[in-house]
This record gives sequence, C-alpha cells and structure tokens, in this order.
Amino acid sequence: MEQINREELKSIGYSEDILPTKEEERKWGISNFATVWMGSVHNIPNYIAIGGLFALGLSVGQVFAAIIVASIVLSVMMVLNGHAGSKYGLPFSMLVRLSYGTKGAMIPGVLRGVIAAIMWFGFQTYAGSQALSILIGKLWPTYLTLGGDWNLLGLSLPALISFLIFWLFNVALIYGGMEVLGKFTNILSPLVYIVFGGMAIWAINLAGGIGPILAYTGKGVAGNPIIIFVAAVTAVLAAWAAPMVNVSDFTRLAKCTKDQAIGQTVGLVVTYLLFAVASIAIIVGSEIAFGTPIWNVLDVVARFDGAFAIGISVLTLCLTTLSVNVTGNIVPAGYQLASLFPKKLTFKTGALVAAVIGILVMPWKLMENATSIFTFLNIVAGLLAPIAGVMIAQYFIISKTEINLKELYSGEGKFPRTKNGFNINAILTTVVAGVICLIGNFVPFFKPVYDISWFAGFIVAFLLYSFLEMSSLKEVTPKGTGELKKKIVK
Repeated sequence: MEQINREELKSIGYSEDILPTKEEERKWGISNFATVWMGSVHNIPNYIAIGGLFALGLSVGQVFAAIIVASIVLSVMMVLNGHAGSKYGLPFSMLVRLSYGTKGAMIPGVLRGVIAAIMWFGFQTYAGSQALSILIGKLWPTYLTLGGDWNLLGLSLPALISFLIFWLFNVALIYGGMEVLGKFTNILSPLVYIVFGGMAIWAINLAGGIGPILAYTGKGVAGNPIIIFVAAVTAVLAAWAAPMVNVSDFTRLAKCTKDQAIGQTVGLVVTYLLFAVASIAIIVGSEIAFGTPIWNVLDVVARFDGAFAIGISVLTLCLTTLSVNVTGNIVPAGYQLASLFPKKLTFKTGALVAAVIGILVMPWKLMENATSIFTFLNIVAGLLAPIAGVMIAQYFIISKTEINLKELYSGEGKFPRTKNGFNINAILTTVVAGVICLIGNFVPFFKPVYDISWFAGFIVAFLLYSFLEMSSLKEVTPKGTGELKKKIVK
C-alpha cells in the first residue's frame, strides 16, 4: 500500500476527517457492524413500504421471500462497496475519485452526500419528531394543546418544539463522534428486538394465532410474476440506494475486512428476518383483527394497553429513527461538505451545516404530499444505483482492489488521463444508466424497467462502465508493453 504524507496533505487543505483512518482509529468489530444498520431496517418508512406490497396484492409468502432476497442482495452490496473502506480507510468522498476523477467526484458526491442526504435528514427528523410528540403527550397531555391555533410555516407549537428537540438529538450524537455512535447502536439493538418482537406477538394473538396469518392470501396482481417479484425486492432495496453508495464511511473504521463482512452480513440478514416476521404479522394480523391493515406503526402503538408499553415502543421508534438519520444521512453529508470545502469545514462543521439546511427545506411540507415524496425518492434511487455500479466496477474490475493512495490524494499518476479532472466514461455511464432507470416514469412503455429501477441502473452501469474503461485502457497502453514487462521479469 502506497504511503502518504499526512502532514503534507493537511498543509494543502485536506482535513484529518477525509484522510485514510489510522490503525489506532479502526475500532469497529463484528458487533458494531451487526448493529449499526438495525435502526435503518426497523423504521416507519420501511414498515409502510411492506404495507404497500400487501396493498399491491402480494401474498405472505411472496412478501417474505422478497424481504429475505432483498436482505441478501443488500448485504452483498454493502460488503463489496465497503471493501475499499476497510482495506484503505477511505471515506466515500475520496473513494469516488477513483472512478469519477478528482473534480468529477463532486457529481456523485453532491447527489449522495448533499441533495439526497439532506432531504432524507429533514424527512426523518420530522418523522422522528412526530413520535416524540406522542411520547411527550402521553407523559404530559397538555403539551399537545400548547399554543392553540398558532403555527409557523405550517407547524403548530408542539410540533415545532418536538422537531427542534429531535433535531438537537441528531446534532448531539454527531458531536459525540463515531465512537459514541457505535456504542449507541449496541445499546439500541436489544430494544429493537424486544419492541418489534412484542408487536409481532401482540398482532399474532389478535389474529387468533399464526395459522390465520400464514393462510392469508393476497388479492393477486396482474402481470409477469418474475417482474412483479423483482419489483417487490426493488421496493425494499430502494431505501438503501444511498447507504450502499457511501458505506465506506463506516467500513473505514473496521478492524479488518473480515469483521465488516461478517458483521454486515449477519446483522442485515438476521435483522431483516425479524423485520419480515414482525411487519407481516402486524399488517396481516391487524387486518384480520380489525378488518383493515394498519400501515403506520405509530397507529399500532396507539392501540397498546398501558402507558409503559406505549412509552417504551415510541421511545424505541424515536431511537431507530435517530440511528438511521445519523448513519444514513448526516454522516455522508458531513463528509461530503468537508471534502467540497476542505479549508473551511471539518466533518462536524459540515454535518452541522447540513443539519441547518435540513430545517430550511421545511420537510414537513414534503410530508403533506406523499406522491411528491416517493417520486423524489425514486428519482434519487435511480441516480444512485448507477453510481454504485460504477464504483464497484472500477474497484473490482478495473483497479482489481489496488489503490495508490498517493495518486488518489495528489491527483497524479493515472488521474491526468481524465479530462480536466473528470472521468467522462463514469459520467456518461451514470447519465445513460440513470435515464434507463427513470424513463419509465414518463414513458409508459418502459414502466417495467422503472419498476426494477435499482437493478436496471446497477447492472447497466456496471457493464457499460467496465466496457468503456477497458476499451480506454487498451487505447492508452503502448504496443509492446506486455513484451517489455515479460523481459523485465526474466
């Protein structure tokens, strides 16, 4: 591994946050990676997505299979794209330079680390604040009536207070550092199993046992069953389009590649297994018991008997939302802003800037129209899947897992081959694959491709970028180079 001069890089504007992690900073083991994404699985948006699959008419078996297949695909992607992080200690903002170029890296960086992250951050912060309002309201009922009809830009006084409190919790966790985040997720994991396991048992009892739930048959959907199943898997994966791109921001803290590989695989598959059982039991069980499915997990909690059960459940939902918000949104935003403005921002100040912008976008307005939210998320997922395809193709097919850190940070060596710091092959691939992903949203003929947008975007980008890069490398390789290398070896 090529050594770099850290002090020299700092003198030209690189902050410590975006330099490769030192050996003594790599403290995350299997348990950390097994729990870090738990909150990202057990949260309100994922629960509603599963409800949507039943609304489409899928059966219990189809939904369960889709969740498990998605968890396996997800764990493979997280381990593969996290390999460079655990091997070299690179954050996403620097790793993406390898494929897009020193300046071209800003394109995927802004898409993932600024636009998607900040919009998701605001959305999740508001969702978490709603759960917080329920919790405070159970402890202090008068709280929900504070301010009367007063509102600020559509927020009542209790909603505004809850939003700001929950926002401060997010910022506080960031300023505690990544080590505190690792400990936080370890504490959260047993609560998740207790609460969601309890919800599943509650729903099964309501339905009269596990038999009626397993016997539940969906109303069925018309169309190609393979496309429908892949679309269901895509629906589960769509929420992970962003973390799959920047997973190296976490794996760079791994003690070794083996730890992150085992931890993420076990954590994601086992957690999704529990999630599949809990979500299916709750949605189908509530429909059997009440005649209608309860898709909002907060509505499920509201039906519990006893203040303690409601309190611990809402608290856990607040904590899972906080966990996914920090790991999936504010961390990449902080790193990306720090890399865009290395002389002015560190990771923490970048994260604070992102958090402030998360307020200014008024996320509660986004939640007024569900169609606009999911359209936005589908577009972002369609753009991020090609980025993951390009990154993995570059690292495993083109670079063969070897990275020259000195060249990566200095822009020397292979990087002058890119035009003015932009790798045209990567940018062209991202545009072409992105159009293929999203055109079905506007042209009905291509809708089947849009329904499996993540797979379409990733596969097209992986194949196209590999072809373009290998063709480019052949063009710049002087004739006779291979023979010369053989003579040198001899």
